[in-house]
Amino acid sequence: MAPQAIIAPSILSADFGALGKACSDTIEQGADWLHVDIMDGHFVPNMTFGAPVVTKIRSHVDRPKEALGKGTFDCHMMISEGNSDKKTDPKELIKFIHDQGMRAGIAIKPKTDVSVLYDFLDNSKKDEVPDMALIMTVEPGFGGQKFMPDMMPKVEALRKRYPDLNIEVDGGLSEKTIDTAAEAGANVIVAGSAVFGAQDPSQVIRALREAVDNRR
Repeated sequence: MAPQAIIAPSILSADFGALGKACSDTIEQGADWLHVDIMDGHFVPNMTFGAPVVTKIRSHVDRPKEALGKGTFDCHMMISEGNSDKKTDPKELIKFIHDQGMRAGIAIKPKTDVSVLYDFLDNSKKDEVPDMALIMTVEPGFGGQKFMPDMMPKVEALRKRYPDLNIEVDGGLSEKTIDTAAEAGANVIVAGSAVFGAQDPSQVIRALREAVDNRR
């Protein structure tokens, strides 16, 4: 059985003029995590948040009481030189993240073959194994793009090979596309405009969760 649903609205689609309130409201409306897209303008063409913004919004959202619990910040680092002054090898970076008491995920863009992830997920050194795999369902860089259903075989392959893994999908997720992602085996759902642009965000969050949990 796949892990339970985790709904992580992307704050890239939130009201930047009232970002703290938008984050706290979304958690109160039923979200589990907040997906924070950190972009440097080099690895992807857009530039978004940095550490100071993450610190500020944390003051509006209670820290999770347990690992990966409600209020977790799912920071997606779309940057050219992540922690380059410390570690450059991806496996060493995963270990470094774990050593700081955090969880680590690994993401692939649409043109990257899913088999690239196997070397990391099958690593015998447990402290170098990522806790989550993210399949991008749009080209990273901007919110509001169209969902790419042809990415679902990657999700299916991961779910078959790693039945207990948290598998995240990011890009174009909504009530119209969630069934496709859930059927493939995704359980961590990133949705931006579908949540923050809704008249009733709590209803959308609930619908996304039910679609995933009904297919576990």
